[in-house]
Amino acid sequence: MWIPIQINEQSAEPLYHQIGIQLRALIVSGQLEEGTLLPSIRELAQHLKCSVITIRRVYQNLETEGLLFTRQGTGTFVAQVGAEERSRHRLESVVEAFEAAVAAALRVQCTEEEMGDIYRSVVKERLRQSRQGD
Repeated sequence: MWIPIQINEQSAEPLYHQIGIQLRALIVSGQLEEGTLLPSIRELAQHLKCSVITIRRVYQNLETEGLLFTRQGTGTFVAQVGAEERSRHRLESVVEAFEAAVAAALRVQCTEEEMGDIYRSVVKERLRQSRQGD
């Protein structure tokens, strides 16, 4: 199974974090449905050209969060995620992204006003793009 995960090697974020965020988003959004068999740790590591240890950490973290489960000898699967839990994870991922964006803005000394302007501009552009895609 091919999973649409992209790694940014220029990012300061560790690989396990980049992969975990994207895999969590695929599960929470429903793009990876309950019961879906994920690639083995070795297969996904090969596909993403990263360490088996990195993928093992991602799978273990998501299993701890209740998003994955492993059946010995069979593989790792997407767990059942209830609507309330799905909503919580969905919002957590957005908050995490906002926190990272604010941290990046503060590193380059953006003011609160500049951050607000950037936020509104990005939202306006993304909404415009999504309407054109309909």
